[in-house]
Amino acid sequence: MSLFKKNPKNKGKIMNTGLWKYTRHPNYFGEMTLWLGIFIMFIPVALVHPYTLFAIISPIMITYLLLRVFGVTMLEKKWSDNLEYAAYKKQTSRFIPWFSMKIKENK
Repeated sequence: MSLFKKNPKNKGKIMNTGLWKYTRHPNYFGEMTLWLGIFIMFIPVALVHPYTLFAIISPIMITYLLLRVFGVTMLEKKWSDNLEYAAYKKQTSRFIPWFSMKIKENK
């Protein structure tokens, strides 16, 4: 992404290659999986100390914040009037990485 942004020819354009081909927000998805992974690592500890189950709050809260408060929501609003982004939205998963969706053209 940093190389894409450094190129002056890409100013105002949408990156749709690499990870961005499969999800519009790979960085936020990575952040969410990091917190989920930390929780999974603490499951064995939770079996001994039940209060550590409160650690599930972290991945739930970070996912909620990334999807609904800041992160995804703010970026989607920022690019909402961009026609290239509108086309990108139709073929790329919002958050969870997935294969590109084919756009049906009207004939």
